Amino acid sequence: MDIEKFIRKIPKAELHLHIEGSFQPELMFEIAQRNRINIKYKSVEELRKAYQFNCLQDFLDIYYTGAGVLQTEQDFYDLTMAYFCECEKENILFAEIMFDPQTHTKRGIAFATVIQGIQQAREDSKEKLGIDSLLIMSYLRHLSEADAFETLEQSLPYKHLIHSVGLDSSEKGNPPSKFRRVFEASAKEGYKVVAHAGEEGDASYVWEAINELEIARIDHGNNSLKDEKLIAEIIKRDLALTVCPLSNLELQVVKDLTSHPIRTMLQKGLKATVNSDDPAYFGGYLTENFLQIQKALELTKDEIVTLVKNGFQYSFAEDTLKRAYLEKVDDFVENFTE
Repeated sequence: MDIEKFIRKIPKAELHLHIEGSFQPELMFEIAQRNRINIKYKSVEELRKAYQFNCLQDFLDIYYTGAGVLQTEQDFYDLTMAYFCECEKENILFAEIMFDPQTHTKRGIAFATVIQGIQQAREDSKEKLGIDSLLIMSYLRHLSEADAFETLEQSLPYKHLIHSVGLDSSEKGNPPSKFRRVFEASAKEGYKVVAHAGEEGDASYVWEAINELEIARIDHGNNSLKDEKLIAEIIKRDLALTVCPLSNLELQVVKDLTSHPIRTMLQKGLKATVNSDDPAYFGGYLTENFLQIQKALELTKDEIVTLVKNGFQYSFAEDTLKRAYLEKVDDFVENFTE
């Protein structure tokens, strides 16, 4: 069968997408000029060449530089709508979008400016493109828990717009336990909780995220495979992993995609999903992640379908919506012709 066509056409969900990481160089230059902000790169091509990373911190340095041009509601709208337009091309029906308010509030941008721009794009994408979405507010782990509490407080007037809270940024040296109290407070406010764990940090970070933060889903989680007891615990708790193949490659979490553990995850009974993380920086949106990991590991059609279904099943969408999405996947698979 034509597996590439199958991957491109199958309905998909994305659960691990940082909206600031979808900032394509062309749009970055356009917004920088609109806001009269000078960035150190003279052209789109020069900026693209800077997208060479040896570790997570190398990436974060340029990530925060790019985010610095975002100033107005229109900027956040344009950024978010650009991602949704890509979703339409790639048959992504549902997306859970992470945003980092501290990246912006720490440089004087109001929380309201950030979320209102993103929210307007969510509403327009639903109405015009038929794409459903949820918001995940991520705390920056390289900052203090006190800073996270401040962000939690800022979020409360907009609680009806935010479904979940997460934890991202520099993992090593910033274990989940550092944020135990703010996650407890976030859960009391009604937020679902997720966290990046086991990307650069070892399996102990995943244990902490599970036991101390009581997360509902694990972002990344690659290093969980180094601990058989942890694998069993993740399966027992029915926690999905939001895996990001091209991100793992670019940040050297894996040496090459042929050594990526996603098939092993499935074989061990883990509920892995495929996601793009920061697609502007890591070489591709969701479909490209599927295409490249399929090619590298020679994933079967059935494995692709499992990964796609996991994306819908372990989303935070309402159960009726999940069932509708899964029926669309089944219909597509049954009726697919090359």
